[in-house]
Amino acid sequence: MKLAASLVAIALAISPALADVSEWGQCGGNGWAGETKCATGLVCTVFNPWYSQCLKGTATSAPPTSTPKPSSTSQPPTSQPPSSSTSTTPVPTGYVKTSGTRFTLNGAKYTVVGANSYWIGLTGLSNADMNKAFSDIAKAGGTTVRTWGFNEVTTSSGHWNYYQLWNGATPTINSGATGLQNFDNVVAAAKANGLRLIVALTNNWSDYGGMDVYVKQILGSDNHDLFYTDSKVIAAFKNYVNTFVTRYKNDPTILGWELANEPRCRGSTGTSTGTCTPATITAWAKDISAYIKSIDSNHLVAIGDEGFYNQPGHASYPYQGGEGIDFDVNLGISTVDFGTVHAYPEHWGHSANPQAWGVQWIKDHAASMTTKNKPVIIEEYGVTTNQVPIYTDWLNNVVSSGLTGSLVWQAGSYLSAGTTHNDGYAVYPDGPVYPVLTAHAAALKARP
Repeated sequence: MKLAASLVAIALAISPALADVSEWGQCGGNGWAGETKCATGLVCTVFNPWYSQCLKGTATSAPPTSTPKPSSTSQPPTSQPPSSSTSTTPVPTGYVKTSGTRFTLNGAKYTVVGANSYWIGLTGLSNADMNKAFSDIAKAGGTTVRTWGFNEVTTSSGHWNYYQLWNGATPTINSGATGLQNFDNVVAAAKANGLRLIVALTNNWSDYGGMDVYVKQILGSDNHDLFYTDSKVIAAFKNYVNTFVTRYKNDPTILGWELANEPRCRGSTGTSTGTCTPATITAWAKDISAYIKSIDSNHLVAIGDEGFYNQPGHASYPYQGGEGIDFDVNLGISTVDFGTVHAYPEHWGHSANPQAWGVQWIKDHAASMTTKNKPVIIEEYGVTTNQVPIYTDWLNNVVSSGLTGSLVWQAGSYLSAGTTHNDGYAVYPDGPVYPVLTAHAAALKARP
């Protein structure tokens, strides 16, 4: 769940402007340059010197100023400097592969079920905290975690971890302790807990930099869709992909690579050349997926999109094709191994009955899966109210429809420095949703 997903109710290209911060949004912290006024009924509540959040209730103190952080739907947890503690639980060897609509491992069925933990490599967590976060997911039956393999910054000041630092049009990949060496720790912690990782390589949204940083730094432009078409930008992205992917190409802890998190024709800048169509992103996906396959033949590749269809005139916005995604066409790309689907009906104009809408969304993608004979997973899903009945229904339909797997947005944990950030979707080990997820994991693994 990202910034633009919460801003786009009916997919209109609107340039963002400062406004009162909504519930769960950031309103302060050391050096914070964004909006500090909360919407009516909310107060800016201090969590730590780096992060204050708009919540219902009474503020504990005046919010400090902070280094700019991602949007209210994508905040990292509180954190501490790294330590050396780690677990030693063994993980099976072998790379996850596909066979028809299934994932396989060493010739047997592999069940993709688990959660998103995008923040785990980005905020200086100790190895012990990484292990704790992964352990919570594994104890609920999780096998797989999706996380971020990117953070684009233009200054290293104030960031715990980042992977690429830009100085004008020149990027430098951070291979040190606050960069790729830290992601080594993420991979080690996942392995120690018997988990596989799906890693997204850039972001459609401004959270942790993403596509717009490439376009702005290289071209001096805010036109988001140039990320997909400009040769200089594509070359820079391939350079980053090459460094990141080749570092882990022989590690079976990686289940697969995703080209991006939620690619669309529009990003957080709200501007576009006006020429981006579903064909634009399909051509880019063919190019980048083939490039990854050329440097890493061991791991699976997915696009990381939301599963939008391209059916102009459809009554429902996620089916209309206006965001530049054609799920059925993209699933047919030969160098794309599996499809991805997200589900946020409340943010997509279907808040009246998100449960029923989500069930149909799942069934439609299961039908696409069968037609293309490739695995499809619902790798992000979320509602902010009535989670237990809605998730129970959705996940029952994942099982009954044959959809290959599921990852909830997002995992929450209680770590040494406190509770991980709750964007309204986070689920915690002692919360009411965890039993639903645990039962679902068992059912999905038991499915023939």
